[in-house]
Amino acid sequence: MTDSQLIREIKEGNIELYSELMRRYQRKILSFIYHMLKSAKLELLAEDLCSETFYKAYRSLHSFREVDASFSTWLYTIARNTVLSELRKQKAASLPLEESGHIPIASPESAPEHLVLRNERMAMVRDAINNLPEKQRSALILREYDQLDYQEIANILGQTVSSVKSLLFRARASVKTQLEPYFGDTQMMEEFEGMKTR
Repeated sequence: MTDSQLIREIKEGNIELYSELMRRYQRKILSFIYHMLKSAKLELLAEDLCSETFYKAYRSLHSFREVDASFSTWLYTIARNTVLSELRKQKAASLPLEESGHIPIASPESAPEHLVLRNERMAMVRDAINNLPEKQRSALILREYDQLDYQEIANILGQTVSSVKSLLFRARASVKTQLEPYFGDTQMMEEFEGMKTR
């Protein structure tokens, strides 16, 4: 069944089918919410806000119109608004970067040195992304982690496609600038540059 067919059935009273919609999108929505919360050190709220997102979507499903947006775009928009509302409540969106989270590092006894270095590099990239302004961070997460196209991101963020491309350009440039002192011209920077082509 397509999303459209499922939604039509749910609207007609087969509410048990909503669990199938949740199953299709729960992992992606949870990942998106988790990445949005990371800069405020509120990752532990990700599952609660994911549940809240699906609850809000269920309550508003009767008003969903496919001509306005796809279900996934509509759901991401609800998730984003839910997170922004929580961040406003927590007043935690402007925590200093040094308080932005714990960096997990494997001990030399339990992991090869290259794995430890890779974890550190990944943590630095995450911190650089978390340091971006909210719209740039959301655009980059939706593009790089969730692999959404420009039009879907534009719909979720309430922007034009050209604005999304501009947000992504500025986000990537900012992350690159933040990482250059640590990586210079190493392969890590080349890999990050490779994000542009996806």
